[in-house]
Formats: sequence, C-alpha cells, structure tokens
Amino acid sequence: MAGVSVGSLYQYFPNKEALVAAVIDRHQQKIMQTVRGELADTMRQPLQQAVRMLVAAAVKAHRVDPRLHRVLAEQIPRVGKLENVETFSRDNFALFRNYLDAHRDELGVDDLELASFICVTSIEALTHNAVLHHAKTLSGEAMEALIDEGTRLVVGYLKG
Repeated sequence: MAGVSVGSLYQYFPNKEALVAAVIDRHQQKIMQTVRGELADTMRQPLQQAVRMLVAAAVKAHRVDPRLHRVLAEQIPRVGKLENVETFSRDNFALFRNYLDAHRDELGVDDLELASFICVTSIEALTHNAVLHHAKTLSGEAMEALIDEGTRLVVGYLKG
C-alpha cells in the first residue's frame, strides 16, 4: 500500500469513510480538469459538434484511471454526501443548460431544464457503463462508434 502504514493513514483520516471520501474528491478533481479542458470551445460549436465534444469528453473522463473509478463508484453510496461530486454534477448540468439556452433556435425541445437533465444523465450513464464495464470490447474504432451513436442519440432527442 504505497509504503504507508495503516496507522499513519489514520493520523490524517479519522476513519475509512473519510479516507475514501478524500480519494473520491481527488479523483473527481482530475476528472473535472479533463472535462473543463475539453469543453472550453463547446459554447461556440453547432449542436452536432458540441454534443460530440461532450460525449467524447465524458468518455475521456471515464478513462481517467477506470479501475479506481469503478471502485469509487461502488463506494460513493457507502460514504454518504460528497459535496464535490454534487458540485461537479451541478456544474455539468449548468454548462449544458447554458449551451442549450444559447442554441435554443436549433432545438426541438421546450423545457431546457428537463432536456439538460435527460442529456447529461444519458451521456454519463452511457459512457460510465461503456468504459467501466465494456472497456475490453471497446477498441479505438468501437469507442469512436460509441461516441458517434451517443451523439446521434442526444442530438436526435434535442432536435425532436
């Protein structure tokens, strides 16, 4: 275990849940950096390109240490409320909601709040399950196909 004794760990963390929460926060920060770095130009892109960028960024974010991500995803319900995870989700919804608002004329949906929820949740679920549970079957070509089909799914919904 990285050359650190369990006793040393508990000098810094009062219990296992606090340690897991700290690992989750750190992993979430790495993912946030990946997503924000990838999405800087999204607001100026037309719908098809913007959604493709979002799906590709979600895939890339889930590829940040997928084994750790899988373990942490299992631990999140056990750890309790994690403010940074909730903030990250709110940020993603707000980013997508702002994009939809700026591109309202390209859309066939009226309720942008609901559309944001449906799209972000769909992208997250699709990429999470693909990368964490089917990574061995998703080669470079298959991953590109996943990004293309995820994009088609979301754009088809948004255009109505």
